[in-house]
Amino acid sequence: MIEKEKKFLGRHVVAVNPIVSEDFADLLVPIKSLQDFGTGYYSTNINHNYAILNIPVSEITPCSLGTYCYCEFPGCYTLQSYSVFEETGITRVQINPNFDLYGEGVLIGIVDTGIDYLHDAFINEDDTTRIVSIWDQTLDGFGTPPTGITYGTEFTREMINDALKSQTPLDVVPTFDGNGHGTMIAGIVAGRPNQESGFSGVVPRSELVVVKLKEAKRITKEVFSIREAALCYQETDIMMGVRYLETVATELNRPLVICIALGTNQGGHDGHTPLSRYLNQFQSRVGRFVTVAAGNEGNSKRHYSGTINVESQYTEFEFVVGKEDKNFFIEIWHINPERLGIELTSPSGERVNRINPGNNECVRKGFVFETTQLTVNNILAEQITGNQLILLRFANTLEGIWKIRLYNIDATYVQFNAWMPSGDIISNNTYFIMSDPSTTITDPGNTEDVLTITAYQLSNGGIWEEAGRGFTRFNYAKPDLAAPGVNIPCPVVGNRYSVMTGTGAASAVVTGIVAMVLEWSIVKRRTRNLNGKEIKAYLLRGARRTPGMEYPNDIWGYGKVDIYEMFQKLSDI
Repeated sequence: MIEKEKKFLGRHVVAVNPIVSEDFADLLVPIKSLQDFGTGYYSTNINHNYAILNIPVSEITPCSLGTYCYCEFPGCYTLQSYSVFEETGITRVQINPNFDLYGEGVLIGIVDTGIDYLHDAFINEDDTTRIVSIWDQTLDGFGTPPTGITYGTEFTREMINDALKSQTPLDVVPTFDGNGHGTMIAGIVAGRPNQESGFSGVVPRSELVVVKLKEAKRITKEVFSIREAALCYQETDIMMGVRYLETVATELNRPLVICIALGTNQGGHDGHTPLSRYLNQFQSRVGRFVTVAAGNEGNSKRHYSGTINVESQYTEFEFVVGKEDKNFFIEIWHINPERLGIELTSPSGERVNRINPGNNECVRKGFVFETTQLTVNNILAEQITGNQLILLRFANTLEGIWKIRLYNIDATYVQFNAWMPSGDIISNNTYFIMSDPSTTITDPGNTEDVLTITAYQLSNGGIWEEAGRGFTRFNYAKPDLAAPGVNIPCPVVGNRYSVMTGTGAASAVVTGIVAMVLEWSIVKRRTRNLNGKEIKAYLLRGARRTPGMEYPNDIWGYGKVDIYEMFQKLSDI
């Protein structure tokens, strides 16, 4: 690891980079609150509102979540994921000489697992790269990080072109996509056509700016009781990735659309996380846009919703724990002023006695007849939302059926929601018995101003059954639009082609469509420059809707995306 200038003022003096070191935990704190932590800690500003604060791991315990606020620990985000062009109106627009929209002059921002820059889909016919730059957060100490950022390595277009000329390109630019998810997403948006494979990205004349995320730190996973091998990415690194993409676009004076095919079940599913707030600000600017996958949690059985009537003292619900899922968390959210107490009963019949809400209390419970370790934070008012949050963190958990009893302390009507982790953090063998498929859009898909995309099948026109469903916890309309997301042709690592399924694939399709609108609006100057909110409104109005169906709804949002219909409605004005 590269040695750094000593940044610490107090007792913690180090010569390593705390933002990548496993010896330091990352907290996500408002800049105005940094002074509350005193001196002696390293911090990195993300934007004008938030900073990353590095705390030595030796100072972090499971009950540090209680000493520090829930929202100060970054969430962990997981991956989401033929006539697509005809279906969405792309072909009808692109073959029209009055439009000719293929993304020229527009930057596509990818915040994901990286990119296989050696793939033909990302190389021009003259053997030069279509990638403006790559920031690899995982290669700390190899080369120079981006300006104003203290970790990772930035690879410029010139460096990538030098690598493409080399017999050993990975010796010159050693970044690669070991997972393949980022390569597929980038290819669906902007891949160069390949006639033999019947493939083309939506906007093959656009250019790419890529962020390869580093995996979440071990301490972040430990705090939320996520197994060490689980693949997830920290909210802080995603926010830094967005900051980098915006900096590049500003320097080049180019419009930018970002595709975020990541999501988390952490947070209140209300669009109020720090990442959501950052994306709302980004979306309000001219020439800036964000598309987000709705997530693939609609059929996962990881959401439960319930109510407690005025006359009821409590309600009970059950969940199953699979034998392979030793470590995981459950979050229970509801809107104040009502208060909830909680009891749990394990499969062995051992009970955790009632825990009532408080401000900073953290209860750790060991079991007599089993190895389960439980940590409970019953937070009366979570800092960002002001809502009550009950956070349950399980370790070495006994498999079988568990029971939760929620007590209605104030004898008033209560409505609550509970979520388990998203993606591959747990297996399909851990789930709520009476689950609810609604309110299963992962964050940041619940962010108000971004364009949240669900997936449907071209073969039958029906919604993809795994797709997350709305609305948000506060009943705000999400998803926004539906796009084809099943068996979408894409490049894969190793200069091959395959297909991709998921709301991530659907969001990549719409990212390309947004790039077409930005090219029309800003690059070709066919109208005044549009900001993200305006472009979103145009696309919602142009959506294709089924007669007799009420819109927006929690499955389809405002309907199926159709850029041709969007332009048609603009011409009718």
